[in-house]
Amino acid sequence: MAKRNVATNSSFERTSLASLDQKLALAKRCSHEGVMAGAKAAVVATIATAIPTLASVKMLPWAKANLNHSAQALIISTVAGAAYFIVADKTVLATARKNSFNP
Repeated sequence: MAKRNVATNSSFERTSLASLDQKLALAKRCSHEGVMAGAKAAVVATIATAIPTLASVKMLPWAKANLNHSAQALIISTVAGAAYFIVADKTVLATARKNSFNP
């Protein structure tokens, strides 16, 4: 078998690893920003959806008759989940786009 001739501490390898570490840190920061923005949007969407949903169940006869607790929770959680994923995705893409133009 032929031995592989690999320099373990070459300057190219160190530069490559440093660049890889920098890219990994940038990706972690980018995803963290997306998670935080998505969580904030989910909280706002939950409140914005819960108030009219619960108020309509109290005031409208149709909603009182047809929307049980599970249906109300499903409406609210669906909107919160959609807001989270939409805002998190947009934030990650915007941050990645912004960072891709940096040298």
